[in-house]
Amino acid sequence: MTTTDTPLTKVLGAKTAKALAQHLDLHTAGDLIYHFPRRYDERGEHTDLRQLQVGEQVTVLAQVQGIGVKPMRARKGNMLEVTIGDGSGATLTCTFFNQAWRERELTRGRWGLFAGKVTEFRGKRQLNGPAYQLLKADATQDEAAEEIEEFAGALIPVYPAAQAVPTWVIAKCVRTLLDTFEPPPDPMPAPVRAKRNLVGIGTALREIHRPSSDAALYSAKHRLKWDEAFAVQLTLAQRRARAAAAPGTARPRRDDGLLARFDAGLPYELTEGQRQVGEEIAADLARAHPMHRLLQGEVGSGKTLVSVRAMLQVVDAGGQAALLAPTEVLATQHFRGISAQLGALGRAGELDGDPLGTQLTLVTGSLGAAARRAALAKVADGSAGIVVGTHALLYEGVEFADLGLVVVDEQHRFGVEQRDALRAKAARPPHVLVMTATPIPRTVAMTVYGDLETSVLSQLPRGRSPIASHVVPALEKPAYLDRAWKRVREEVQAGHQAYVVCPRIGDGPEADDGDAPPPETESARRPPLAVTEVLPALRDHHLKGLRIDMLHGRMPPEEKDAVMRRFAAGELDVLVATTVIEVGVDVPNSTVMIIMDADRFGVSQLHQLRGRVGRGSAPGVCLLHTEAVEGSAARERLDAVASTTDGFKLSEIDLEQRREGDVLGASQSGKHSHLRLLSLLRDEKLIKEARAEAAELVGDDPDLSRHPALAASVAALVDEDRAEYLEKG
Repeated sequence: MTTTDTPLTKVLGAKTAKALAQHLDLHTAGDLIYHFPRRYDERGEHTDLRQLQVGEQVTVLAQVQGIGVKPMRARKGNMLEVTIGDGSGATLTCTFFNQAWRERELTRGRWGLFAGKVTEFRGKRQLNGPAYQLLKADATQDEAAEEIEEFAGALIPVYPAAQAVPTWVIAKCVRTLLDTFEPPPDPMPAPVRAKRNLVGIGTALREIHRPSSDAALYSAKHRLKWDEAFAVQLTLAQRRARAAAAPGTARPRRDDGLLARFDAGLPYELTEGQRQVGEEIAADLARAHPMHRLLQGEVGSGKTLVSVRAMLQVVDAGGQAALLAPTEVLATQHFRGISAQLGALGRAGELDGDPLGTQLTLVTGSLGAAARRAALAKVADGSAGIVVGTHALLYEGVEFADLGLVVVDEQHRFGVEQRDALRAKAARPPHVLVMTATPIPRTVAMTVYGDLETSVLSQLPRGRSPIASHVVPALEKPAYLDRAWKRVREEVQAGHQAYVVCPRIGDGPEADDGDAPPPETESARRPPLAVTEVLPALRDHHLKGLRIDMLHGRMPPEEKDAVMRRFAAGELDVLVATTVIEVGVDVPNSTVMIIMDADRFGVSQLHQLRGRVGRGSAPGVCLLHTEAVEGSAARERLDAVASTTDGFKLSEIDLEQRREGDVLGASQSGKHSHLRLLSLLRDEKLIKEARAEAAELVGDDPDLSRHPALAASVAALVDEDRAEYLEKG
C-alpha cells in the first residue's frame, strides 16, 4: 500500500518521479495527492475558447476542424497548421514546425486535449507546439465520453502543470497513485466532523481528483478547505491561549496623570471611534497579561493620537513606551508630530518643559555619537517615557528601564526573533499595539492577524477634507496630462504644495523602496518611470520655476530628513518621491498628488498614497497617470480607486488581484504549501466557523495532546516557518 510518505519513485518510476520533482516540486505521494486540480472540464461541456486570454497557459478539450502543411518563408522547412474548435464558434490554431508527420494522427473530426500558451499572430489566437492527448479515432460521442471517463472521470481535472509535465500526465500519475493509496487515519475529531457535516479525509482526497458527481466534488472541496482553515485557526488559537496565559504587568489608567492633563489640553474633541478604541486599549493595558491588539484605521483617522494616549497611560503607571516606525523618515516624522501634540508635557527637564511631564526621545541610526549616547542614557534611566525609533531600538545595546508598551506602526510584524528581543528589553513581556492604515478585509484579519484583538477607526476627524481622484489616460488623451501639470501650478499659486510619486528611484532595475509593482501580462512595456528621470523633466519643462526636490530610500538619512524638513516648512513647492512617503508623512498644506504609472502600484498602496493630500482644511486631489488602455485589468483597477474612498471596499478588490497564498504566508518560506483551496474572499463563513471550533477545542486541549493525529495534520498543513509567519504580530 502507498501512504503519504511513500516516495513517488516507488509509485511512478524514476523518470516520471524525476519530472514531477524537477518541474512541480512533488516528491512524495502526499505531495501529489495534495496537488489539487485548479478547475474541471465537464464531459460534454467543453472549454469555451472565446474566454481564453493571450498569455494564458491553457488546457482545452477541442476537435480538429482543419489541417494543412505549408513551407516556411524565412527559413527551410515546413509548418503544420491545425485548426481546433469546441463548438462555440471560436477556434485556435495549433502550429508545429517541421513535424508534418503529425498530420497522420491529427485528422479532421478527432477530439483531444490540447495544452499550451495562448499567443496571437496576425490577429489569430494560436498554440505553438502544444502538447496533446487524442481520444480514440472515429469515436462516437458515447465512446468519446467513455474514453474521457476512463481517462479522468466524469469531471476532467485540470491541474497546475508545467510545459514538461502537462495536466493529463499529472492526471494519469494521480490515477496510478489512487489505485494503491491508503489514506491516513482521519485526524479530524469525530464530533467536529459530525457537527460540520464533513466527509472523511479518504473520500475527500479521492473525490477531489476523480469526482463522481458535482455534489461529491463540493463535499470534497468543503472538507479540504475546512482542514486548511482549521489548521490555521488552531495555530492562531494556540497563540492566543499562550498570550492570555503569559504573565505581564498591568498598567492601569490614572485619573490625575499625564493622560488626563493631555486630554484636558486637546484643542478638539475625540471622535466617537477614538473614544471607544481608547477604552478598549485602556482596559487591555490594565490587565496583568500582555495586550496584543491590531488598530486599523483609514489614512487620517487619528490612529497616532490613540497610540499617544495609550503610551501616556503606560507612563502614568511607571513604565516606558516605544513607537517603532519602518523607516527613519517616518520615525522622525512621528517624533515631530508627537512632540507637537505633547507640547510641554513631553519636555520635562527642559526650560520650557512641564516638570510633571515626561521626556520624548528619538533614537535612529543617523544620530551623532554624542546625541546617541545622551538619548540611550535617557532610555536606560527611565527619564525618557516615550521613545520613538526604528526596529534598531530592539537591538544595538538599547536598554530600557521598564518597557511597558510597544507600538508598531504600519503592520511591521514581529517574528520569533523580534519577540525574543522584546522580552529581553523588559522583565515581563510588554503590551503590543500594531497600527495599520491599510484596511484589511475581515477574513484576512481573522486569518493573518487572528492572534490579535482588532479595533477599527472608521471615522475621520472633523476638519479633514475630501479627496477627489481622477484617472489621467496619457496615451488616449495627452492633453489630460498637460492639464494635470497646470493643476499643480494652480495649487502652488494658491499657496499649497504637491507630490509627484514614481514607482522607481532610477539608475537601476529596482521597482521602488522595496515594493515590487503588481504583475502584469502586457508585454514589451517600457520600464516604470523613475524619480531621477521625472525630476529634471519637471524642473526644465512642465513645472519650470517651481521649487522642486526629490526624496527616496537610497538617500542618506540626513539628506532625507533635510528634504522633509524643507517640504514641511513650505520651502519646497513640489516633492518628487517614491513610496517612501506612503505612510506617516503629514504635511497638511499638500493638496495635490500625481502618481506616475499608477497602474504599477497595488490598489491599497494607491489608497495609502493619496491619503497624504487633503490633510488640512483645503480639499485634496489625486491624479492617477497611466498608459494602460481602457478595458484592461490595470485600467479597471485604477477606475476602482478613483470611484471610491472606502478603503475596506478597495481592500477586497486588492485581495482579488493578489495570490491568496501570499496572504497566508505560502510564499514566505519558499517551501511547498498545502494551503491551496481556501479563499479569503469566498470562504468567510467557513473561516468563522473554523475559528469558533478552534477556540473551543484549544480551550479544552491547549496543546492538542489528546488529539495527536490532528496536531500532526496541523503541522503538515501549517509548517514551522508558516506558523511563525501567522504568529507574527
